[in-house]
Amino acid sequence: MCTKNMGMKTIKEFKGLAGISKKFENYNWLYSLIICACFFPFMSPAIALFIGLLFSIIGLRHENLHKYTSKILQASIVLMGFGMSLETVISSSKTGFIETIVSVTVVMLLGIWLGKLFKVEKNIALLISTGTAICGGSAIAAVAPILNSKNYQTSFALIVVFVLNAVALFLFPFIGHQLGLSQETFGNWAAIAIHDTSSVVGAGAIYGEQALQVATTVKLIRALWIIPLALVIALMTKGGEKKSIKFPWFILFFVLAILFAHIFPIFETSYEHFNWLGKRGMVLALFLIGSNISISEIKKSGKKSFAFGIILWIVITLGSLFFITR
Repeated sequence: MCTKNMGMKTIKEFKGLAGISKKFENYNWLYSLIICACFFPFMSPAIALFIGLLFSIIGLRHENLHKYTSKILQASIVLMGFGMSLETVISSSKTGFIETIVSVTVVMLLGIWLGKLFKVEKNIALLISTGTAICGGSAIAAVAPILNSKNYQTSFALIVVFVLNAVALFLFPFIGHQLGLSQETFGNWAAIAIHDTSSVVGAGAIYGEQALQVATTVKLIRALWIIPLALVIALMTKGGEKKSIKFPWFILFFVLAILFAHIFPIFETSYEHFNWLGKRGMVLALFLIGSNISISEIKKSGKKSFAFGIILWIVITLGSLFFITR
């Protein structure tokens, strides 16, 4: 009888281990599948983040991959630098430089003030403000390693940006037509008020060819503000600590990538591949960020943080529209 019970116990233990093993195998298989999918066009940043969050909700969190997320983000930003034309940036600065300086400065100052007013976590306020002021998810990705932000802080900022991007993509062309905005005016407005470059390009394409060109070039200028702003934030967040500031070397490599592509144009085909790899790497990083957070951590941010992001976006949307059309 005792032998029989021991045998039954052994069988149950074996089945339990087999079940765990099978779950582990499916777990890795799913991660491998999504990681591969991140390198295909149908996997957008928003979809990757959503799938990552879904993985986290159902308990498929991969702790071992998490430690590579920051490095993937930084490498992706550097690779995207090869796709930025120095000549285009300089020439386009004539049309949107003043608007860029004013809007970036106002948004960051307003964001810091509203963050304190709403009692939003400092990192979340800075991430959302940076994403709103410059270029959405890319700016957040650049600043997050400098702030040493937690997964839920980075993810929450990205969620706010992606939600507002989706709204802006359809809302902006409608408002532009209702107000009778010219192609150039709409392009400038979209580049300033819409977070991500992808949504800016999408809204510009919907509105018209000239709007698309203006929006793309002006947004390109704003993307370069990641560099000085990230350095300023690094100085700001040092606080009273005695330790020295950890210089964000990936930003320097980002600049060098732009300059290298400008000095050696004969490798243009390679630069296109690097830029593509950087964009796909960004998608992969967003998936990993989403998959390694918990809903309970996101809830820590509260409704005030989301309200903060919405109010900041509304202010820059209406303010930039008034500034451009005055």
